[in-house]
Amino acid sequence: MDLLIDVILRAGRSAVELSFFILLPVMIVMISLMRLLEARGVLDWVVARLTPALRPLGLTGLGGFAALQINFVSFAAPVATLAMMDQRGASSRHLAATLAMVLAMAQANVSMPMAAMGLQFGPLLAWSVVGGLIAAAATYYVFGRGLSNAEETVDETLHHPVAESAKGVLDVINRAGAEAFKIAVGALPMLVLSLTVVLALRRLGALDLLTELLSPALLAIGADPALLLPTLTKFLAGGTAMMGVMDEMLRAGTATTATLNGPSAGLLVHPLDIPGVAVLLSAGRRVAAVWKPAALGALVGIAVRMGGHMLLA
Repeated sequence: MDLLIDVILRAGRSAVELSFFILLPVMIVMISLMRLLEARGVLDWVVARLTPALRPLGLTGLGGFAALQINFVSFAAPVATLAMMDQRGASSRHLAATLAMVLAMAQANVSMPMAAMGLQFGPLLAWSVVGGLIAAAATYYVFGRGLSNAEETVDETLHHPVAESAKGVLDVINRAGAEAFKIAVGALPMLVLSLTVVLALRRLGALDLLTELLSPALLAIGADPALLLPTLTKFLAGGTAMMGVMDEMLRAGTATTATLNGPSAGLLVHPLDIPGVAVLLSAGRRVAAVWKPAALGALVGIAVRMGGHMLLA
């Protein structure tokens, strides 16, 4: 029992530090910046300019906005945009392409805090965009080509608050702060649980045994055995939980910044995992109906991202 209590307390301390001292400050600043740009109409201008270039890739202006949201806000931010596309009559084919792009891109709630751990944010963002666009095109032209292309008259106007006065700016910042706090608090349960399991398995020697058993197979395909634990954690518990595990590994010296910036940057930093897919599919019935072609397209985009980081390593 003493061992269990010690593990829980250690996991809780690490989770709180990660959530409130790394995740929360980064999210407050970035969400505030995005919401101010949104309120000032800057994002409207960007989306309008991007739309002609995105159309050949199977994306709409709202799809471009979803890309900005996942790269600079959080993996859950595009849910509202996907719901908006669903309600405003976007075709199933465009929905699938947009969902694939989001699933293949790097989510800001993981990539930005991990930048404080040594992750190179610039290359990550560049390959995130490339991988996301390729995922969208692969879904639109290959995996989702059998989906309906019919769409109603789509209103792509972004409805959002304005910041024309000091009070308006303050309101936008306060709302962004509340949004960031909600993300940080929402990450705590999964972080505590995942870190508790990881620390318990480590104390019992199970992780060392599993790594020893699988290391020959991983080395045979050129994979780093140290990535086994964060990979399992990521796909079962989500990106935030993976970030907590990676933070623990960096502190323990079992992972390095080179580990962060190799192909693992493409493999681990995206919302194509059980919690991420569950949240994104909550956007609407038609969004949930196109998850299979979207997931296949996202896998293509993630593979491209991994290849890109491999070239930079």
